[in-house]
Amino acid sequence: MAWPRMSGPEDSPAQPDEFEQIARLYRPLTRGAPEALGLLDDAAVIPQRPGFDLVVTKDALVEGVHFPVGEALDLVARKLLRTNLSDLAAMGAAPYGYFLAVAWPSGTNLAARELFAEGLRFDGEAFDLSLLGGDTVSTSGPMVASLTLLGWVPQGRAVRRSGARPGDLVMVSGPIGDGWLGLKAVMGELGDPDGYLAERYRLPRPRLDLIEPLRDQASACADISDGLVADAGHIARASGVVLRLDLDRMPLSPAGAAWLARQPDRRQALITLATSGDDYELVLTAPPGASDRLGLSVIGMVEAGEGVQALIDGRPAPTGPGGWTHT
Repeated sequence: MAWPRMSGPEDSPAQPDEFEQIARLYRPLTRGAPEALGLLDDAAVIPQRPGFDLVVTKDALVEGVHFPVGEALDLVARKLLRTNLSDLAAMGAAPYGYFLAVAWPSGTNLAARELFAEGLRFDGEAFDLSLLGGDTVSTSGPMVASLTLLGWVPQGRAVRRSGARPGDLVMVSGPIGDGWLGLKAVMGELGDPDGYLAERYRLPRPRLDLIEPLRDQASACADISDGLVADAGHIARASGVVLRLDLDRMPLSPAGAAWLARQPDRRQALITLATSGDDYELVLTAPPGASDRLGLSVIGMVEAGEGVQALIDGRPAPTGPGGWTHT
């Protein structure tokens, strides 16, 4: 990408210092939450909630790795919140509040920082989330933003990856492959006339609507960030079972189905969609009786064994590592 980094003529010695920026940009994001202590202390105070477990997740986004150089910073902030929310959704936890850390490239102007804070404000209100604390630093490298999100789940009822059992069905909560196709659209490598795919990449939709049904019905769950096959593999590994996936049964959006229809090698195209990340839908397992109650697409079965076995037209489909790896 040829976009410049975040700097400009607004940089000057008169730019507000760290504490002034905290007061101006971040204190409003607490929305008056008493736990944040007005961001005047070095830590927050989190009260206990009897009968609930506190669930904590953390994700980071790196400029040029997880989002393109030059991406609008309000969208970066919103994606940061949403990717963390997806982790909570997968465990059946309701979001509560978050901590933020940002490493700003040297020369980042105040307008860029304000835009980032505006994205946090917008989705903080949309998802009823308050900032509870954090830190900002400068760096000679690319921008890095990290968020730690807290959520509550009734005691002992978090949906974990280790609960899948032979005989369970494998389901997904929505279309697969849109995140990867959206990245191609953002990079100008794929037509996207209505902007649907680009939005799916930039603003994933965490499945918070499934929190209670998951707690009631699912035996295991993971969010699809690394790729369907890879994240199904996390469940298989934690549960000590094999997840057999029928890739012909993956739900696709109209845009995804149109892309698939244009590919000369349908088999390889299905593998590509199943091993691409950034969908932020959920892959889960549940007993057969839960299928109708959840109303989700069934794409496979849990069996005795280990790992993931992907099939297309009933034949094994080699998927390699299955998705994004963090090494």
